[in-house]
Amino acid sequence: MTSRNLVRLFFSTLLVGGLTTGIVGFIVRWEEFQPIFSDFDIVEILSILAWLVGIGLIFSIISQMGFFAYLTVHRFGLGIFKSLWSAVQVLLIAIVLFDLVYLRYKAFAEPGESIVSYLSIALVVMVIGVVVAYLKMKQTTKEVFIPAAFFMIVVTVIEWVPVLRVNESSWLYLMVFPLLVCNAYQLLILHKLNEQSMRERESKELQKNNKKPIEKKTKKKPAK
Repeated sequence: MTSRNLVRLFFSTLLVGGLTTGIVGFIVRWEEFQPIFSDFDIVEILSILAWLVGIGLIFSIISQMGFFAYLTVHRFGLGIFKSLWSAVQVLLIAIVLFDLVYLRYKAFAEPGESIVSYLSIALVVMVIGVVVAYLKMKQTTKEVFIPAAFFMIVVTVIEWVPVLRVNESSWLYLMVFPLLVCNAYQLLILHKLNEQSMRERESKELQKNNKKPIEKKTKKKPAK
């Protein structure tokens, strides 16, 4: 990828994370922010929006760190496990989803509390991950489905760990949806930026090759 497209990916993902967190934040914490909207306190609304966007920028950076870390891990996985890497990823997806439900339930559930709420949030992450992986597969090749699902599920949960440890419901949703959106955005746009970078390199090479004969002709002295 060219440096220009890399910078483009960085800042566009920042924008996606900030806007998503701003929207999700008002929805998730609507009961807290409703009086401000009722009073139409525009200054307070804008200040909260700026705070949410700032938090979203942090979530976006976490997402980007996870994305580039996974690209490295994926290469190592292919080198170590070779053809078994896909099976290893499927196994890790199953383990992470199980732990997301079981460990959280064991750690935070009150006596008599149902496991449904813990199961539902894991199901949301899994469904979104599978849908995004399917879209990625339709845009590229079928071989990317498992790696894409692994990234969307396993890496998202790893990025989500700081809030999972606290288990505060509003923060759980405030963080997970921006992470999912940022991860999906990076995953779905990566091959497009790579193709664009390849075209830009080819265009530069063509321009360079076309200039060489012209430069040689200008150096020739006119015959007397």
